[in-house]
Amino acid sequence: MPDYDVIVIGAGGGGLSSGAILAKEGRKVLVLEQSDLIGGCCSTFEREGYEFDVGASIVEVIGSIENVFERLGTTFQKEVDLVTCDPVYSCVLRDGTKVTVPHSMEGTVEALSRISEQDGKNYRNFADYTGGFLAETQKGFFSSALNGLGDFLRVFRASPGLLNYQDLFTSSYQDVLRKYFKSAQVQETMSFQSWYVGLPPELAPGVFSILGYTEHEGVWYPRGGMVAIPQALASCGERHGMELRTGSRVRKVLVRDRRVQGVVLDDGSEITTRAVVSNINAKTLYLDLIGEEHLHPLARYGIKSYSPSVSAIMVCLGVDYEPPLDAHHTIITAPYEEMNDYWWNRLQKGLLPKEQFGLVCWATKSDPSLAPEGCHAINVILMGPHALSGTDWDREKERFLEDSIEYLTRKAVPGLSDHVKVAEIITPLDYERRLLHPGGAIYGLQQDLSAQTVLRPRSKSKSIAGLYLAGASTHPGGGVPTTIGSGMVAADLVNKYE
Repeated sequence: MPDYDVIVIGAGGGGLSSGAILAKEGRKVLVLEQSDLIGGCCSTFEREGYEFDVGASIVEVIGSIENVFERLGTTFQKEVDLVTCDPVYSCVLRDGTKVTVPHSMEGTVEALSRISEQDGKNYRNFADYTGGFLAETQKGFFSSALNGLGDFLRVFRASPGLLNYQDLFTSSYQDVLRKYFKSAQVQETMSFQSWYVGLPPELAPGVFSILGYTEHEGVWYPRGGMVAIPQALASCGERHGMELRTGSRVRKVLVRDRRVQGVVLDDGSEITTRAVVSNINAKTLYLDLIGEEHLHPLARYGIKSYSPSVSAIMVCLGVDYEPPLDAHHTIITAPYEEMNDYWWNRLQKGLLPKEQFGLVCWATKSDPSLAPEGCHAINVILMGPHALSGTDWDREKERFLEDSIEYLTRKAVPGLSDHVKVAEIITPLDYERRLLHPGGAIYGLQQDLSAQTVLRPRSKSKSIAGLYLAGASTHPGGGVPTTIGSGMVAADLVNKYE
């Protein structure tokens, strides 16, 4: 008899949701996490009394998360104390203009109308269209396995309304913004959101234009930091018998006759199982843990063809004053032409930005307990290359940290540099070392049109029997709700085929 019915590799959102659901349904489940922290990029760590998030900074479009907790016999709201974020974000445009966007549709129209009256009116049309698409996707598109063309067609048959949004599947994020908005400044207020899927506006698929609307469905921050979400999933799973081991790195997935047999840990010990759910990067899974010798030549070529997603730089600052910010999120943005140029002429060439753009996350606005009394915790997410041209991150990180604090003080957070008490930077190289993300890839695999839906690695492996995928590398891609939803998809496939 195998030691476990299912072994889950990686305690990110997808791995924990899959493991918890399978345990609830009577399986003997072991979740193995190489780090001492759970959650992957949805986690939180402590430095000198300040709590900083590792990557994700809010949660929205929570339908798939709510579905998972319902499957576990509870509710998301019961397990996690969610703080509503309103305003949903504030923007600092390249020319210094500030735009604060509230949760209400009327307030958003009013804010955008101050820039362009016509574009303010156009936002209602944009919201109606993208909101309609979002509603259709919630019927199954983002919560169904897409393991081939047949699955893809079944999803469309179940939600025929998706056919009304065909142009989103063939357009870019930038194309959609241009269609609805003529003012460059209004376009700029929504241009950075394409990076939420790791791509510049001209490469991000049009389906992600919903990110310019989704905040109006609600934005929340979990009290206790982003780690509260994976902690809740782990707690639910453990109540149903799921076993979770941290500090346990899987070195190899045992395969015989193209069928999963178990895993080998760092210490050489073997654990047998009937099925494996992998929540790690698909390239690492297939090329390192499985091994090319177990893959069909076409599968070998296919997995090698995927590009890792963009990497990130996280600047974590503990300050002893209340920062002069208006919202939980402040976007330091730029025209989409500049973001596109940065992708091709700096990021792809290993060069750091001359003029930064990114996301300032003021976590203690929503949860003051994350810092000592009278102090605040700020995270700044920037997009940066993993490999630097002519140098490396170990040599550049301190200088870049100092430059970033100076830039933030000048651009968006007056007085910041005089009040920093704790400063830490997480570079793309750190993401690779700490979380084992190849290339520091925070969204698993690149999410352009060539790697969407049925073109991503399958939730049920075609190459190895008993192997299932969850997390950012498979459909529906990177992000907290989508990765957690992918775990539910993987659990359902295990129940169907094992």
